[in-house]
Order: sequence, then C-alpha cells, then structure tokens
Amino acid sequence: MIHIQRTDTDNPEFQRLVSELDSYLSGVNGSSDHFYAQFNKIEFLKHVVIAQIDNQIVGCGAIKAFDHESMEVKRMYVLPEMRRKGVADSVLKELEIWSKELGYPKCILETSIKMRDAVSFYQKSSYRIIPNYGQYKNMESSVCFEKML
Repeated sequence: MIHIQRTDTDNPEFQRLVSELDSYLSGVNGSSDHFYAQFNKIEFLKHVVIAQIDNQIVGCGAIKAFDHESMEVKRMYVLPEMRRKGVADSVLKELEIWSKELGYPKCILETSIKMRDAVSFYQKSSYRIIPNYGQYKNMESSVCFEKML
C-alpha cells in the first residue's frame, strides 16, 4: 500500500530523492543540464509530497505557485525499481488536491521531450500539452502541460 505524506523541502528523504533525480536528469539533459538545474532548486518549495511503500520512501513531488491561477508541479520522481506500481499517480493526485485546497484552479509542468514515459504518464493523467511557458519558451527539448483541476 502506498502511503502519502505532506512535508516540505527540509525533509531529508525528499532531499535524498531529489539528489537521485538530479543525477538522472543530468544524463537525460546532457549539455543543457545547467540551464534546467537553475530552475530545479528546492530551497523555496513549501509544498512537498513523499510516497512510502513498506517503510521505504520511494517517490516524491512538489508544487509551487507559478502565477495567480497555476501551481507548477516540480521534482516528480519515483525510484526506478518502484515504477509502474501507482506511486507517481498517487503523488500527482495528492499534489493536485493540495493545489485545489490552496485555491489554484490548475497545475502546469515541464518535462523533457526525451522522457517518453513521463510524457505518456502526464497525458494519461489528463494533462494536455500547451505552448512552452516562462523560462522553457524557447527550449526545444521541453514539453509543457496543464490540467484544469
């Protein structure tokens, strides 16, 4: 059974998973990793979710306000050996619920076009592709999504 916990950026398990995510993304992003890394800092994330199965923290995600109507989903990650078990779905649903509780009618996010599993996951989760926003506007390797809550 997946247990979801709300926390913040000070959570050491969240920090551990983000470190693993950063290592993974470094390989995916290659030479453009420095560009993306500057937008993935966790110091200012106040709304973090971690997922646990059998007393092991296996996934995480976070949200932060992007504008007056959008929360941006950040730092979504599930340990490779725990994928396809519903962890990402549980994390994303909790982030969407939290966004709604905070008064935001939609979630937006960016991922790499190279991450086909992530792109497919977000589409299956009722996110629709939108024009790249903000700092991702001219990044051909980015794909952006939104979902009305």
